[in-house]
Amino acid sequence: MTDENPFAPPTPRAAVPPANDPATPAAAPTPEPGPAGAPEQGSANGAAAEQPTEQLPAQPAEQQTAQLPTSGFLTTVPAPATAGPEVPGTPAEHPHTATTHAATSHATPPHGTAQAPRSRRGKLGAGAVSAVVLLGLLAGAGGGVGAYALLDARETARPADAALPEPAAGATQVQRPEGSVAAIAAAALPSVVSIEVRAEQGVATGSGMILKAEGYILTNNHVVAEAASGADVTVTFSDGHEQPAELVGATPDYDLAVIRVEETGLEPLVLGDSDDVVVGDSVLAVGSPLGLEATVTTGIVSALHRPVKAGEAAEAAFIDAIQTDAAINPGNSGGPLVNSAGEVIGINSAIAQGPGTTTATGNIGLGFAIPSNQARHTAEQLIETGTATFPIIGVLLDPSYQGEGVQVSEEAQQGTPAVTPDGPADQAGVEPGDVILSIDGRPVSVADELIVAIRAKAPGDPVTLQVRSGDEEREVRVVLEERSSGQ
Repeated sequence: MTDENPFAPPTPRAAVPPANDPATPAAAPTPEPGPAGAPEQGSANGAAAEQPTEQLPAQPAEQQTAQLPTSGFLTTVPAPATAGPEVPGTPAEHPHTATTHAATSHATPPHGTAQAPRSRRGKLGAGAVSAVVLLGLLAGAGGGVGAYALLDARETARPADAALPEPAAGATQVQRPEGSVAAIAAAALPSVVSIEVRAEQGVATGSGMILKAEGYILTNNHVVAEAASGADVTVTFSDGHEQPAELVGATPDYDLAVIRVEETGLEPLVLGDSDDVVVGDSVLAVGSPLGLEATVTTGIVSALHRPVKAGEAAEAAFIDAIQTDAAINPGNSGGPLVNSAGEVIGINSAIAQGPGTTTATGNIGLGFAIPSNQARHTAEQLIETGTATFPIIGVLLDPSYQGEGVQVSEEAQQGTPAVTPDGPADQAGVEPGDVILSIDGRPVSVADELIVAIRAKAPGDPVTLQVRSGDEEREVRVVLEERSSGQ
């Protein structure tokens, strides 16, 4: 691109291998249940060198690591980008499910939105939504619109002493210092958009953030997935004007996509350094939940390195997620999670669901976001080439294994060897039947945890695996290999 970045580009971060990937742990089907989470996935074999990409604004920092909880891996199953028959002016519901090791729970990407009342004039804009809300409030006030009309008609007969005192000019001034929620929201809202995807089978909505002044917008893959099949994508900006958008690139492996509108001079948000995030940091979630544009909710970072899976089989995405209690609902997908400095630290992607729930019912205080460092690296690749890569170690994992750690398959599966010949793991001495206990000191208990930990790295990064062969344990150094989506 031709625009200059005001910030030095941070070190790109990449992610891990997908399920059914002969050269990575992703190849193994998801084992026993785990907590609930978000969407992601991918597959490919390639060079360890990272692909040159255009740098996006950001601020570098050292990566922090945290151990995964022993409770297990978060799993979410994203629903289609659209749901049900088309309803003018309303977003489609986007169901998802998730399981946990201890107790089953479900999660879904907050991509679609709940059904809204049908409009006689078609699409519901911001004004129409406001009108619906107003009518609902009036109707609940005893007498509703009729009572309001009657009161208006009798306004001239109202006694003069019915007027209430008004504040003196300049007597009251609300202080909104820099760093306040109001100040952060005011700065972020102009750079957040609402996205509508209209396909033959229905309409879906989500959110996005302006990534570059030249019209590039970042969102979730599951929000705009139908665009690859010819669905129409419309972006609504904070001032209400709309623009058609085209798909630049997408990857289900990380549940990220970049779209572009024919417009310049846009105001982008800055992708901050997610490695600097700590539990307890204040955050704002900005987006269009349930189709209500320019909505801001607040909370904190409630956990880090939450292993989250969304999607099924070849369409699964794996995320080393940031967990937040900021209210996230269907329609928030693709919107930014912003820190107290006004920087984006994550892309909202999924919400947890309670046991037995199969559709997105709304916020329960467990939302998950793709870390900004991963989003930056992937977005740069999508803008540069239209595709994204992820790292692998080149093994198949045994989904039926019930012991400590994660076991490499003892035999080939459907013609794919348990350990890819001359692959990263093979070169490090990993053999079929070996048990992987940890990666870089981070214990793993199910295959998805290992995949997420690898996906959080970049091709070419070295990792240390604690491996057990029979009664012997040893450490091996593995240099991650690159694979592209669809390979």
